[in-house]
Amino acid sequence: MLSSKIAINHEEFELLREYIQRECGIVVGDEKVYLIESRLARLVVETKSKNFKEFYLKAKSDISKKIRNKIIDAMTTNETLWFRDAKPWTAIKEVIIPKFIKDLKSGKKRTINIWSAASSTGQEPYSFAMLVLEAIKREPRIRKEQFKILATDISPSALFMAISGRYNTIAMSRGMIPQFRDKYFVKNGQVSVISDEVKSMVTFKKFNLQRPFTKIPQSDLIFCRNVAIYFSADFKKELFKKIHQKLNKDGYFMLGSTESLIGYSSDFNKFEYKKAIYYQPK
Repeated sequence: MLSSKIAINHEEFELLREYIQRECGIVVGDEKVYLIESRLARLVVETKSKNFKEFYLKAKSDISKKIRNKIIDAMTTNETLWFRDAKPWTAIKEVIIPKFIKDLKSGKKRTINIWSAASSTGQEPYSFAMLVLEAIKREPRIRKEQFKILATDISPSALFMAISGRYNTIAMSRGMIPQFRDKYFVKNGQVSVISDEVKSMVTFKKFNLQRPFTKIPQSDLIFCRNVAIYFSADFKKELFKKIHQKLNKDGYFMLGSTESLIGYSSDFNKFEYKKAIYYQPK
């Protein structure tokens, strides 16, 4: 527990929340003093800082960016689960993947590029990969290698977990379809390890959504779900503009179930399928 000597004060809170927004885009409201204090207290102690201001100065001057990465890890929630919200995955399974398979079979496309833009610990891109594997088993002319799945996140620890493909009992209980668990995972003690068949379909990379999208490929499907809610209005507008530029003309864009483009972008048409919302470029 922090002593009163290093409890965060107003000046330190302002310095750290500005630093956090500058480095990863997350907006910390006036009421979130305790959030910063509680999530960064361990790092204050770990870096042997006398107080939060000294910790901030160390982070700001750290050329290696190690402290910055630890702050980002601490401040990003990494809240995720398999087939999150269910309804969007119905649209993916019944509308989007069949369209991709049709395009591949007709020769309209040679590959399908998917980008999971805030992939956290990997459940989202792996969920998509499993649905693709299920669909192409009925399509002998289609190979899984024709689906290129890029998964990015700003959190080093989340990416480490995603790349390992190892999930504990709690993680496996959150949204996992039993038949997929039995088919695509191997039990190793208290941990379930995802199969190489699924893992090989996804490439994970560290990426900050504030940076230019120059290295992001033109995509047929972009997931940017449940992350923009943490960003400022200006950053949302910029983010959705960049996503529009990276989405193919016939591509699909998916937000979280509680998110909307209203007030932030007019570059997309909105569609609904069985209460699932998805967008396509105008």
